[in-house]
This record gives sequence, structure tokens and C-alpha cells, in this order.
Amino acid sequence: MTNHLSRIEKRSFTNELKKQMVMLYQNSKKRADIVAEYDLTQSVLDR
Repeated sequence: MTNHLSRIEKRSFTNELKKQMVMLYQNSKKRADIVAEYDLTQSVLDR
């Protein structure tokens, strides 16, 4: 039996992009808006 699920590639983010997302959050941008704008999962922002 073979697994037909495709493997999800792990994305990496530059330190500059990470800092930008933190700054957006600290400046009152909603988590949901950041997740949608950068096509992230909620758990990515927790890291």
C-alpha cells in the first residue's frame, strides 16, 4: 500500500521578514491579518 499524500515542503523565512511580522503584530495588526497576508499557519507566528 502506497501513501499518496504529497510531502509538504518546509518553508524558511529570512530574519528580516520575521522581524517585519513581529513589528506588524506589535503595532496592533491582527494575527489573522498577518497569517492571511503571508499565507502562514497560526503556529508559525508562535515560533
